[in-house]
Amino acid sequence: MIVDAECGMPLDLGKWDCLWEEDADDSALNPDPSNLPPMDPRDAFLLADPSSSAGAYAPNGSSIVGSSGVSTPLANVSWLRKTEYITRESSSQRQPGSELKHVVAAPIDISRESQLRTIEASFAAQNDDFSLEELKHPNKPNVTAVESYPVLPDADIWANQYDLFRFSERPGERPADVEDPRLDCAILRPMKTEHDSFLAFYLTQDDESALRFKETRFAVGPYEVPDNEEETIFHFVRDYETVKVEQEVPNEFLLVMYDGDDGDPLNERKPKERGAYYKNIERKMHLKKKRANVYDQYEDKWEIIRMLHAPMGEDDEEERKEALAEVTDPMYMYLRADADADGEVDEGAGAAFADSIDVMAGL
Repeated sequence: MIVDAECGMPLDLGKWDCLWEEDADDSALNPDPSNLPPMDPRDAFLLADPSSSAGAYAPNGSSIVGSSGVSTPLANVSWLRKTEYITRESSSQRQPGSELKHVVAAPIDISRESQLRTIEASFAAQNDDFSLEELKHPNKPNVTAVESYPVLPDADIWANQYDLFRFSERPGERPADVEDPRLDCAILRPMKTEHDSFLAFYLTQDDESALRFKETRFAVGPYEVPDNEEETIFHFVRDYETVKVEQEVPNEFLLVMYDGDDGDPLNERKPKERGAYYKNIERKMHLKKKRANVYDQYEDKWEIIRMLHAPMGEDDEEERKEALAEVTDPMYMYLRADADADGEVDEGAGAAFADSIDVMAGL
C-alpha cells in the first residue's frame, strides 16, 4: 500500500509557531498537567474506569460490570480473548464427574525380531485366511471376485520407460471405425524450433509394411537383432503439440495377467510364476494437432525414417542393468542410499546389512 509522508493522517505543522520560533510558547503542544485544557465531551468515555462503567469490558475480558456492581458473564466472543483464557474457561465448565482418563500406552517392541514377526503375520493374514467369497466390490454389490493373482513387478520390461500419449482425435487419416494396424508401431520424434517444442508423428505407407515390421520384431527375443532385416520406411504425417505433460503418474500402470509357464531351457530363461505383473508409467501427455506455420525454422526435419534394429551399446546395457536392479537386487535400495556422488558404494556397510536383507528377500 502506497501512503503519503504523513501515513494517511495529514499533519499541518504550520499551526504551531513554537516549532519554528525560538523561545516561543509551546503550551499548545505541552500543556501543564496542573492546568489541563477542557476536554471534549465526546472523548470523556475514554478516561472512564472500566471496572465501574456500565457495559464496559473488564480488563481480563471475562465479565461485564453493570451500574449495580453485579458482574455478568461476557458473550462468547472468542476473537476478543486470548487462547489461554478460552482453555481455562472450557476446563472450568467441565462436569465434576467428567475427569480426564489418562491412557497409558503400552510399550512398542521395535526390535528386529518383532518387525520380522509383524511382517510374517501380514503375509499369513493375506494368504492363509484369504477367501474370494468374502471379497466385496466397493461400489458394485453385484460384482463378485472369480480369481486372485499376486501382484509383482515385471522384470522383463522393468528397464524400459513407458509414456502414455492421449490424442485429441484419432491419429492418421482413417476414420475411427476403420481398423489401422499402423498405429501400434508409429514413431513420435521430438522436434524443436526457435520458440517451440513438439512431436513429429510418422506412420508406414501401407498396412503390409507395418505387419511385416511387427512380424520381424516379434520373431526374436527382447533386445535381439533380426538377421538380414529389411528396412521399414516411415513417412511423416503431421506435428502434434503437447497440451499437458504430467511428470508423475502414480495411479496408472501397465498390467499383464500371466498364468505361468515352465521356462525356456534353450534361452536359459527361468520359469515365470503365475501373477499380475506391473510396470509404472513414467509420463502422461495430452496431444493435439499442431497448426502448420510456414515461418517455423526446423532444426532437423525428416520427411521419411528408414527403420532398422541395432544392438545395444555398452552404455545402454549398463543403464538397463541399473534400472533392472531395482526389482532383482535385494540390496538395491540400501546400496543406492549409501552411494556417494561418484556412484561408489561402501562395501563394508553393505556386507554388515546383508543378513537382514536376505531374510526380507526370502519373505
